[in-house]
Amino acid sequence: MSSGMYARKLRELASTAVLLNEPLDRHTSIGVGGPADAVVFPGSIEELQGMAAYLQDSGIPYIAVGNWTNLIVTDAGYRGVVICLKNLRDHRLERGDDGGVILYAEAGGSLSELVGLTAREALTGLEFTAGIPGSVGGAVRMNAGAYGSEIKDVLSSIIILERGGVIRTARRDELAFSYRNLDLPPGSIIAAASLHLTRGDRERIQARIAEILASRREKHPLQHPNAGSIFKNPQDIPAGRIIEELGLRGRRIGDAGISELHGNFIVNLGQATAGDVLALIELIQKKVWEKRGIRLETEVRIIGET
Repeated sequence: MSSGMYARKLRELASTAVLLNEPLDRHTSIGVGGPADAVVFPGSIEELQGMAAYLQDSGIPYIAVGNWTNLIVTDAGYRGVVICLKNLRDHRLERGDDGGVILYAEAGGSLSELVGLTAREALTGLEFTAGIPGSVGGAVRMNAGAYGSEIKDVLSSIIILERGGVIRTARRDELAFSYRNLDLPPGSIIAAASLHLTRGDRERIQARIAEILASRREKHPLQHPNAGSIFKNPQDIPAGRIIEELGLRGRRIGDAGISELHGNFIVNLGQATAGDVLALIELIQKKVWEKRGIRLETEVRIIGET
């Protein structure tokens, strides 16, 4: 089915624009990617449910994204519908059963905004996510982590939209987390999450956040478009350190370059293509395997036609 044939139905279901044949380099944080047949931006969980049910019933491929970080789209683009959740941003604080506080947040909410909220409210638990430029849904799906903590450590439950349009709540103990991954059935979409936080000292929380942000500014190449950490860390040594020890820092293919600041970042130095980025990823994997006998796995999500 062509995008024009299902665009009318998507427009009926959406409260915001439906973008057809949309270049995704306009959206991804690294600035690469070919066109998607359509991009939609549901304004509520109910809209998301209606869109997903229609696409499933019609056999139209779809994929959900958040803030377009940790994502590389191939130059050929994505044949189907990209559901961007960035407009699902509602959040609220609730009293927890154990005297703590539950932060309910829809999937499109940015981690940086929630970190700011917790600092103002003197709530501790999310400091480790300071500076991570992702969304709530993406952070849960990737089990985002830093400084010895992961999202699974503060997660209470999630709301999942499953195939068939069924929405259900899954408790933390029902979920299968691993390093940088949450195992979910194909086609499932995280619609919201509840995070368990505790009361703390506002000044100490703010100081810890400031410390983490300063460390990120010093070590991460924030001046160039990038997709965050490219590879998962092997068990005994950070991926970035391996790449740097092999003298690959600064290596370029086209306008894609391995950051001079951090070996686990690939940056767009101007007009990089997804092909440049993917070729550089393959080169790194090949060199690390040849020299260290380690198979680096990508942490970034790679989607699209090849």
